[in-house]
Formats: sequence, structure tokens, C-alpha cells
Amino acid sequence: MSIAEKFLTMEYGPAPEDPKDALLWLDRHQRRFAHFIGGEWREPVEGIFFDSTNPATGEKIATVAQGSAADVDAAVQSARNALPKWRSLTGHARARFLYAIARAVQRHSRRLAVLETIDNGKPIRESRDIDIPLVARHFYHHAGWAQLLESEFPGYEACGVVGQIIPWNFPLLMLAWKIAPALATGNTVVLKPAEFTPLTALAFAEICQEIGLPPGVVNIVTGDGSTGEALVKHRGVDKIAFTGSTEVGRAIRSATAASHKRLSLELGGKSPFVVFEDADLDSAVEGLVDGIWLNQGQVCCAGSRLLMQESVAEALMEKIRDRMSALRVGSPLDKAIDIGAIVAPVQLERIRRLVDQGVAEGATCWQPQTEMPSRGLYFPPTLLSNVHPASVVAQQEIFGPVLAAMTFRTPAEAVELANNTVYGLAACVWSESINVSLQVAAQIKAGVVWVNCTNMFDAACGFGGYRESGYGREGGREGLLEYLEPTWFKHAPALPAVERKGGDAAEGQLPDSAIDRTVKLYIGGKQARPDSGYSFEVRGKDGLLLGEAPLGNRKDIRNAVEAARKAASWAKTTAHNRAQVLYYMAENLSLRQEEIARRLAGIVGETEAFKEVAASIERIFSYAAWADKFDGAVHNPPSRTIALAMNEPLGTVGIVCPNDAPLLGFLSLVLPVLAAGNTAVVIPSETYPLIIGDLYQVFDTSDLPDGAVNIVTGYTSQLLKTLAEHDDVDAVWCFSDESSAAAAKAFSVGNLKQVFTNEGRAIDWFDAKQGEGRWYLQHATQVKNIWVPYGE
Repeated sequence: MSIAEKFLTMEYGPAPEDPKDALLWLDRHQRRFAHFIGGEWREPVEGIFFDSTNPATGEKIATVAQGSAADVDAAVQSARNALPKWRSLTGHARARFLYAIARAVQRHSRRLAVLETIDNGKPIRESRDIDIPLVARHFYHHAGWAQLLESEFPGYEACGVVGQIIPWNFPLLMLAWKIAPALATGNTVVLKPAEFTPLTALAFAEICQEIGLPPGVVNIVTGDGSTGEALVKHRGVDKIAFTGSTEVGRAIRSATAASHKRLSLELGGKSPFVVFEDADLDSAVEGLVDGIWLNQGQVCCAGSRLLMQESVAEALMEKIRDRMSALRVGSPLDKAIDIGAIVAPVQLERIRRLVDQGVAEGATCWQPQTEMPSRGLYFPPTLLSNVHPASVVAQQEIFGPVLAAMTFRTPAEAVELANNTVYGLAACVWSESINVSLQVAAQIKAGVVWVNCTNMFDAACGFGGYRESGYGREGGREGLLEYLEPTWFKHAPALPAVERKGGDAAEGQLPDSAIDRTVKLYIGGKQARPDSGYSFEVRGKDGLLLGEAPLGNRKDIRNAVEAARKAASWAKTTAHNRAQVLYYMAENLSLRQEEIARRLAGIVGETEAFKEVAASIERIFSYAAWADKFDGAVHNPPSRTIALAMNEPLGTVGIVCPNDAPLLGFLSLVLPVLAAGNTAVVIPSETYPLIIGDLYQVFDTSDLPDGAVNIVTGYTSQLLKTLAEHDDVDAVWCFSDESSAAAAKAFSVGNLKQVFTNEGRAIDWFDAKQGEGRWYLQHATQVKNIWVPYGE
């Protein structure tokens, strides 16, 4: 036999990793772990433990404490007690602790990698070469942020006690993603690892002891979903950071709606992997291996939907099948293995069920003739072709080594298919044409887009989703902001309680006295009568009738949202042109300054009215200035790529305006939304909704596109529900009383739209530090990171 023939018949031999050090570590702990609270190990209050098992063998690894509400309470109290000292440390002092953690992770890297593989089932090559190095990278990177925090984020402070809940697919990496920025910004932490994979989090607790981290700064409570629920509902927690399924994220959003907890959610995905006919197909196939078969496909951003241009579909499918046939399934501790074990029986059953359902719906299933281990939880790499875009396997997250393949003809069709999902976490685009790649990347609704590469991650680059993939970011400058709040806002006083208008008795009753002024709704650039046919009285400070405003209802809100969606071209207008339109607004408001101020005086007084109009003109100038200056960034991660962090508009934003400062409050919220390229549906102040009569005249003369701003007057208590529940509204801003803020969060659970509220706190709209600037623009945008190969 020739050397060439021998080469073709060669097989990989076993290359087992020695787990001795990890097993000795487990034995030192007698394979029994309590909670880590206040810098020490504490037995669970209820004395309940559960088993952690190796999915590759089914063998028990250790017993772990089941956290109760009492355990969570003790951990939260410990974090609360540690908060003042930790927050008061200098940035340099916190940086030294984070640096020490990074060094300790590197010292124990091999043991941590083996422990992760034993507990999770992922191949040791992935744990050793991807997960653990990235863990250290995150702590190094955030040590730098701790050092620079005061100069880079002036006027911000830590949220407080942060509850963090992480998934089982990247146990230690998800811990680093969350704990590193939280500690860098001066927060203290209560972390609940996944029930299936708690062991590396407990090993991290030991690292915290090793480096002398102050007791209570990091607390780790293990347990199942009930433990996480207790953490979410605990009144002593100031922020919840969650990574996991969209269903659980929706439940967390609902549970926290009535509280003032900050919330960031990194949820599920159904990421498209788009291959154009001019792509390097061999490179695309290798990218696909990393995109869908990394970690057995148990990755939230897995490229699980293959979209192929028709002209290369057949050739690409043949290459994919050949490559799949070479994938090796087996013991995760074997360094020559590509695909390890599925994490738990319940997950394996879900994969099988969804594949069977996909086949029943018409998909063709192909699996290579791969030898499968005789024991453990394994599923072979699977290719589903002829998949209909509406099929369950094209719409639902399978979270397994299953690829659903579809074809397209044109770039426009590729974009349409890519966005044909409720998710928006990540995407891959493969093309040798940089024009095609970036054009498509800009149109795909996803928080991360990889061009001619896949699954690139770095601490300097934000990661997170659009739509039902959640909101908030992990990593980068934007990820740090998730753990900070403006100091003035955190300590702002509560708004005084006000008597709420609306209700059954009020609707439809016309005033007996004569009216001085009547206005209409403003929808699609036109004045419109309310669908109800009713109006409501507007009275001044002295009780005199100033006029009547339309009483909007559900249909008026729906019409306004439809008009806003049709004005989506506003987002494509250049930032310079948006700035020009805003400058025109200032010019037109200035021409009518005295007239508007005199009408406004009936509600706020003459002195206040002239001050408010002058401040409104200045505010318009500010956002005209910001429109072309709120830029993105270019990140330089430690790889042959750059990441373009682009500030993109949210879409259609529903806005509930404050009752005080009817004109200035309205403009302070609508202007950053417009400056960022969004469209708006606005419920103006109940106190003086007649201001819209002046506003739509200003809009009409300022070249603002029809539908960019739509105004529906009425009672907030009646209109907010429809606005927040509407699936075509992408975000809700509610700056009213505390109950309205809670309602905005509760009613928007359906499609997990972003919600930005004043939490019932008073804002001085005349103070530029409170009423304008980056804080509002950050909430008016979402960051998309586009990774592009760069350099040699």
C-alpha cells in the first residue's frame, strides 16, 4: 500500500485527557458542595442536596446544595452588607482583585477545563481552547475598566446588589460575562448557576477565597428553577441579569414588572447562516461546523438555519455531508473528539422530538454513519433539508446538533428569510463581495453579525440580541453600562401621587360650558378625529376650561402604530439630514415662541411658560447636534478581525410623556428617539394635551416625514395597555407615575420589547444633566456588532 493510500485510510486514535487533578479537587471537597455565602461555605437551610452527573457516562460527580428562599435571602443580605465597602474602593483597588482572578483562572485553567467538560459534556478541546481562555480574558479586560471607570463614566454609579442567573451551555464563561463587569463597576453579586452544571461556579468561589476577595462581594447559591425564582423576586436585589430561554426570560420580565429592578436578558436565537454563490464554500463549511456543531449545537447563537443561494445549494450540501461524515462523536475527554454529550436527558428528548416533528412536516433528515458511544447522552450531527420557512425546525430553537437548510435566489429574499423569526441574536454572512456582505449585514435584525467567520467573541465587543432574543449587552462598553446608573437618577425623589384620570364614568361626557380651543389627533402626518368620537376637558391652573382634546382609543393607537411603521424610511435618512429636520423644528418653534408660550401659560403660569418654550428650543438644538455625533465604535479584538459597533434605531417607540412640563417633557423624550432614526407613537401630557395643536403645526413645516411622529391624546391608563401590548411597537418609554411604569413593563411581556421608564421618579426637565444627553440616546438605540476579517 502506498503512503497516499495509507494516509486516506488513517483513523484518529484516542487521545484521552487525564482527569486526575479535577477528580482530586472533587475528592478534597468530599464531592459535596454547600452554598458560597459571605466568603464561606454554608449548608443549605433546608438541608436538601441534589446530584450533578456526567452526561457522557451517567455517573454521579458530586452532590450540590439545593437553594431555598432562606438561602437566597442570606446571600442577598451578605451582598448588601458588602456593598458599601466594595463600592467605596478605588477603581485601582477593584482592578487588582479582577486581575488576581484572571491570573488564578490561568493557573487553574486545565483543571477548570476538565471540570467543565465532565459536568457539561462538551469536548475538552472547546473547554480548554475557547471557554477558559475567554474567562481569563474577561477578567483582564474588566480589570482595565475598573481602573478607568471614574474617568470614563463620570456621574454614574453601581446599581447595587445584582442577581445573576446563568445557563448550562457555557457555565464558567457565562459566569465571567456577568461577574466581571458587575465587580468592575462596584456592584456585589448573588449568582445562581444552572442546575445541570454548577461545579465550575463552585470552583470559582474557591478562587474568590484564594485571592482574598472581600466576603460577600460574590455569593453563589446553587439550585433549580425555584432558587432562581426566589432570587428574581427578592426585594433586596437591584438588578437581575439573566441568560437562558426566552420563555423563562418572559417570566422574569413579568415577575419584575412592579419592581424597580434593572433587567438585562440574553435569550434564545435561531440564527441564519447565509451563504451566497460567490462565497468560498470550503471556508463556509468549516464556519458552519463551528456555527452549529460547536458544543453539540447547544449555543444560543448557533447558526442553525442554513440559507443557501440556489445556484450553489447542491454543491454546498455535498460538501456539508462529506464534512459531517468526518465529525467524530464520543467521550468529551478525548482530545480527538468533535461532538460530545448532550447535557441532560430532558434536552436530548427535546432534540429528538423536534427533529421528528420537522420530518413530519416535510423535512428530509440525513445523518452520517457515525459510530455512537454505547452509553451516555448523545445525538448525531443532523442535516434537515427541504425545510419550509414556517416549519417548527425553522422557527423554534432546537439547541442541539441539528441544521435546517433552505434556499434563496436574491439578496432581498435572503434578508427576508433571515428575519423570518421572532429572534434576533446573531447571524453569519458568507460572500467574497464586501458590498453584498455589509449590505445584508445591515439589513439583518440581529445584535451580532459575523462576516466570513462565525462564533467570534471577545470581552471588548458587545454581545446581545434584538426582539425576543432579549435586550442589554454582555461585554464591551455597552455591557458595562448594564451595571451602572446615572447618580442623579438613582437618587431622584419619587413623584408625588396624583389622582388618575380615566375610567368608565369619564369616557364620552362632553362639557356643558363653551370651549375655547379644540385639537385633533396627529396620525400619519395628518390631523385625525378620534375613533371614539369623544373628547375630554382640559382645564387650567385656575380651573377655567382651556379647550377639549380628543379621547383616543385602541383603534387610534393601532392606526398610529401602522403609520409609524410605514415611516420606517426615516431610519435610512442620513444623520445629517435628520439633524437638519430637527434644526428646522427649532427654527419654526422659535418663530411661534410667544404665541405658544401664552397658550401654555394657562396651565403652568406665564413665567414658567416662556421659560419652558425657550428651554424646548435649546433642547431641539441639542438633539440636532447629537443626531450626527452619537457614533458607534470600531473594536480591535485579539484576532484577525475588527468589530464594527453600530448604533442602530430600535424601530417604532411608544412614548408616554410626563404630566409636568407638557412641551419640554414631550420634546425631551421624542427628540432622542427621532435623532436616532426611530419613529414614535406619543401619548402627551394629560395635564395639557392641547400642546399637540402647536406641535403638529411645527412638524408640518419642518420637513418631518409623515408618520415619523404620531400623537394620540387621552387617558394614559386606557391607552398604555394597547401601546405596550402591540407587537409592532419595538420599545416603550413611560415617564409618568410609578403605576404606569409598572404597567408598561407588565403589558410589554408578549414580545419582550425594551422598556425605559422613570420608575416613578421626578426628573427636572429644565436641567440639561437630567433632561437630555447620552443616557436617552443609549436607550433610543441598540448596538449591532458586525465582525469583519481584517489584517494578516
